[in-house]
Amino acid sequence: MGPHSNQNLLNNLTWKLPVLDSGFNYLVRLHFCELETEITGPGQRQFIIYIDNATADDKADVMMWNGGAKDAPVYKDFVVRIQAGEPNLFIALHPREATDAINDAILNGIELLKLSDNGNLAGTNPPIVPSPAPDQQPASTANVSKISKTVSIAIGSVAGFSVLLALACCAALWKLRRTKHYGSYYPLSKCWCWPDHSKGKSTRTKASSLPDELCRHFSLEEIKIATSTFHEELIVGRGGFGDVYKGFIDHNDQGTMIVAIKRLNPESKQGAREFWREIDLLSQLRHVHLVSLIGYCDDDNEMILVYDYMTNGTLRDQLYDNVNDSIPWKQRLDICIGAARGLNYLHTGAKHPIIHRDVKTTNILLDEKWVAKVSDFGLSRMGLDNSAVIQP
Repeated sequence: MGPHSNQNLLNNLTWKLPVLDSGFNYLVRLHFCELETEITGPGQRQFIIYIDNATADDKADVMMWNGGAKDAPVYKDFVVRIQAGEPNLFIALHPREATDAINDAILNGIELLKLSDNGNLAGTNPPIVPSPAPDQQPASTANVSKISKTVSIAIGSVAGFSVLLALACCAALWKLRRTKHYGSYYPLSKCWCWPDHSKGKSTRTKASSLPDELCRHFSLEEIKIATSTFHEELIVGRGGFGDVYKGFIDHNDQGTMIVAIKRLNPESKQGAREFWREIDLLSQLRHVHLVSLIGYCDDDNEMILVYDYMTNGTLRDQLYDNVNDSIPWKQRLDICIGAARGLNYLHTGAKHPIIHRDVKTTNILLDEKWVAKVSDFGLSRMGLDNSAVIQP
């Protein structure tokens, strides 16, 4: 990205790749090779990989991947679903901030391969352009010409079908050889990481079950189990939307996951519009300084949102309620910078500018490492017109 670390931390290294056929899965292969003499081992250059505005790897480290070998190439495979009507695929890298490391990101090559959909690799048919009228010719010559064309079309169709079938079989065999399971649930990203059993089990698999497969739909029964039927002792916060509960959900074979469950109070001024806006926005955004939406529940007229659990609560709690253990000034500055980066990403890093419109200390959350996460997008607006920047 360049030699200026502070400038690097304010930007993403981004590619926009045109996609010919949407509605397919694509294999994204990213090639890396650490060539700088200053980098001698793992942990000295780490960065985040975003694919199609979703986190594909939040701690990429080329030297860790290649076992610490200098000048050794390595590649990583991901699979992403390109939704119908989407003409471009975005790939972005963002350096992870560290005081004793290089704040930078690298990428040496990109391969983008369309994967077959149940043996089908065909996109939308191109428009048919009528041929010009043929010159007048004897009937016998015309008949021979028609027969030749028919034979040519038949041979071409059979050959084309054979090639497509061979490609589909090769892709299926390669896929089965590389992995025994493909696409189990993972709630934080719409990208999948292609499993590599030579280096242990993959930690990135398929995302959730919104119509666009962007976040998980929980049943009300699952939410009640996670919160002991909304037990008072599990309430960790209260706001204009409603109560926030500390919950525990089963996360496939990875055991129990701690989450924050926000339940709409029927008497709240916020309602269905803010509820669905938050789902629509957060399910498409992934950034280290934005809170991650895991899923939602809309059963039996309930409106419930499920997020990553933030161990250290809100910035307001730490500033005003935790008087015996005040946050050091340097840490306060880091929190402010982190929140600013999250807002900057909303303004400039997403496909369309997003104005939060409700930035306050109760909407800045802190994880176990005191990393700031901007939250609560119920009042947000997309775009830069007057409706986006004027508070309702």
